[in-house]
Amino acid sequence: MSYDDAPHQQDVAADGPPKARRVLMLGATGTAGRATVRALARRGHTVICLVRRRPAAADDRATGEAAEWPDEVELRPADLTDADSLRRDGFRGESFDALVSCLASRNGVPADAWAIDHRAHSLALAAAKAAGVPQMVLLSAICVQRPRLAFQHAKLAFERELIESGLTYSIVRPTAFFKSLSGQVERVRRGKPYLIFGDGRQTACKPISDDDLGDYIADCLDDPGRQDRILPIGGPGPAITPREQGERLFALTGRTPRFRQVPIRVFVVIEGVLTVFGRVSRRCAAKAELARIGRYYATESMLVFDPVADRHDADATPSTGTATLFEHYARLLDGSATAERGEHAVFRDPARHDGAGR
Repeated sequence: MSYDDAPHQQDVAADGPPKARRVLMLGATGTAGRATVRALARRGHTVICLVRRRPAAADDRATGEAAEWPDEVELRPADLTDADSLRRDGFRGESFDALVSCLASRNGVPADAWAIDHRAHSLALAAAKAAGVPQMVLLSAICVQRPRLAFQHAKLAFERELIESGLTYSIVRPTAFFKSLSGQVERVRRGKPYLIFGDGRQTACKPISDDDLGDYIADCLDDPGRQDRILPIGGPGPAITPREQGERLFALTGRTPRFRQVPIRVFVVIEGVLTVFGRVSRRCAAKAELARIGRYYATESMLVFDPVADRHDADATPSTGTATLFEHYARLLDGSATAERGEHAVFRDPARHDGAGR
């Protein structure tokens, strides 16, 4: 089902402000997840976040991170890959108005992708249906339009389950995240060249900030135009290429632009070698998948794909929000923001985009 041909279903009152909801949240500890939790809390919703079990000393509230969580937010440790734990520790026999997920696999390798992007979501959906939850909002990724990787197939498999579940659904497919495109800020600050694949003009995206994405996801609960639909979304402004990202970064640092071009065939060679060794080594097989992921993001634009014209279409890619990537770069350079990339960058390079909040 495409994002523009699905039926719409209204779930809000015709008059008055959106009603306060009880929301069960998955993936709350990723950067997009935290932004979504903040957006839900600002709208007056009660948010129950299911988080991975961890030692008491490492609990967010015990390690000084409590300031990031509004007082209305409850954290519930649970094993998201275990149906009994989801039911016992997560849902607890309580009623919820919606399930929201920004959960995603950490690295995209097949075992992790199918365990988290598919199975954990399937278990949560089954538990939600059993508990009578009527609605789900899912953070997916725009790259599933042209699936070649394990995590893309896992995400698509769950998208189909959600669409067929009978729940009111919103499937949000964002383009590139700021954090995925910030891996070279410090490199340029130190006077090093900006790395690009090919000539740096082969791909483009419309980057979206965590806060703008969080607001968009939260508003899916009450906007009938975003319900029972697949929703590609990017940030404000025109699509930008990696070369344009580098040029603006050099301008912000006052440095003369210097680029180092990395041939795409590097990924092909690495992938080929690791695939051979992967026949006898699971570790090499996982690294081969990471090489495939790197090549994918080095050669595919993160924009809506037009299958008739056989091209990505920036004009067909919707925009939302107000924050721009280049404003984010400026804040990173002046110290008013910090880069949170974690596993979202391949070789600490901006070619990698993970369309999910991890």
